[in-house]
Amino acid sequence: MVVPVLEEMRIQSLGVIDDAVVELSPGFTAVTGETGAGKTMVVTSLGLLLGGRADAALVRIGAKSAVVEGRVVVPDGAPAAVRAEEAGAELDDGALLISRTVSAEGRSRAHLGGRSVPVGILGELADDLVAVHGQTDQQGLLKPARQRGALDRYAGDAVAVPLAKYAAAYTRLRAVSSELDTITTRARERAQEADLLRFGLDEVAAVEPLPGEDVELAAEAERLGHAESLTAAANTAHAGLAGNPEDPESVDATTLIAGAHRAVEAVRAHDPALAALADRLGEIGILVADVAGELAAYADNIDADPLRLSAVEERRAALAQLTRKYGEDITAVLAWAEEGATRLAELEGDDDRIGELTAERDALTAELTELAGALTEARGEAATRFADAVTAELSELAMPHARVSVDIRQTADFGPTGVDEVELLLAPHPGAQARPIAKGASGGELSRVMLAVEVVFAGSDPVPTYLFDEVDAGVGGKAAVEVGRRLARLAQSAQVVVVTHLPQVAAFADRQLLVEKTSDGSVTRSGVTVLEGEARVRELSRMLAGQQDSETARAHAEELLEAARVGR
Repeated sequence: MVVPVLEEMRIQSLGVIDDAVVELSPGFTAVTGETGAGKTMVVTSLGLLLGGRADAALVRIGAKSAVVEGRVVVPDGAPAAVRAEEAGAELDDGALLISRTVSAEGRSRAHLGGRSVPVGILGELADDLVAVHGQTDQQGLLKPARQRGALDRYAGDAVAVPLAKYAAAYTRLRAVSSELDTITTRARERAQEADLLRFGLDEVAAVEPLPGEDVELAAEAERLGHAESLTAAANTAHAGLAGNPEDPESVDATTLIAGAHRAVEAVRAHDPALAALADRLGEIGILVADVAGELAAYADNIDADPLRLSAVEERRAALAQLTRKYGEDITAVLAWAEEGATRLAELEGDDDRIGELTAERDALTAELTELAGALTEARGEAATRFADAVTAELSELAMPHARVSVDIRQTADFGPTGVDEVELLLAPHPGAQARPIAKGASGGELSRVMLAVEVVFAGSDPVPTYLFDEVDAGVGGKAAVEVGRRLARLAQSAQVVVVTHLPQVAAFADRQLLVEKTSDGSVTRSGVTVLEGEARVRELSRMLAGQQDSETARAHAEELLEAARVGR
């Protein structure tokens, strides 16, 4: 699975660092250097990129502002990429560019993917990008919500299978409960709505409108209201076409056209062009005769009936009452009536629906109770295995008497993931009361505790990058070697960055970075270097004996590197 990787950070005018670039390995990176050289500025810089509190005291003396820039390779669809795009950020060739500026006056600005964003957005991304473990800055698995999620992933299918069933039942229960609450709490409103629907449907049923009836009646009313003028017009037109029987000498179109047709028809044989015109005159005569007949029939059928006109207007008035209330025309009124009848049936079935929903709610509650019990049991079993594994890890990390346990408490109500609240507890020595891990360990022990937790959870916790500061505080010898070995193990499934002063830890790193001051006490671009070959042996020698050229220290350094390579 491709996960986000912090490729590099550029740090300018922050503390003792003037201008430096920190290039990180996708695996295990160890940051080393003499005390006061600026190693902890790496932690501080990353904290700023993650939305940490800005402090004017961090700005290098004489500088106007401190700037930290980070480049994180983020795969498409990763939670960090989705959240960044929601904030308006753009990815640069698959990488997310993060920038934080702190002015000498203490003002702070944040940029994400080329877009200015509130600092809080960086804090939201932190949970999906980096887990910081140090004496003064802790994130990630110290949050109980993340502890529960990590324990579930650690448990595997034993929790995943019932949790999927539980989640589906929980979602359905919320929907059923919401619908039930809506029906019962809005009973009065729904009863009023039903009464209004019944009244309206009764009005429509009493009139019994037919589809398109309003349009047909409007046309009929127009004809009846102008019956005399329509009849007179039809008779006049008919007389013009077919003649007036009461005036034998009147000239009509039918007679004239018939005469014209006879004249042309008599000589059509002498010219084809004239023959064509004769045919057209014949067609005109037929058409005029047809129109004349239809005009006569129209005039005979016009009914100037005042009683029918009154009945039509009365019906139109009844239809208008409906269209004023329920639709712009009768078609719309009929559509409203159909929808209203469906809605009324739904409202009138509330009592039956309440019974159905209540029964389903009770069944879902019983199912969730059973599934929640299965989840609690599975989590308890996984918690025991996890606690034993972490305790064993702590024994190898110079905390032989420490004991980790998992407190699983049940809440009164169902939640999205069950009824369990999960919290990791630590008893640092026999007889000590188990307390939340953030409170049960001293500052120097906490990073080791979190290292043990992260190693056991490796692959379960979705955070892709871990930063450990002071993880080696108070340890040495064999315990230091075990710290290095476990960091290397964790780096097999995630990116790990460690600020360390122990050569036993640094020897296990895939990449070792050296932070060095110049003669004026600052760290410049050339002051953060990747150590390879002989340079790395010299630095490990310095860390072992305080001398880079000690033959004994060099031999020990080479032995450490070889042992780390073999013992990963």
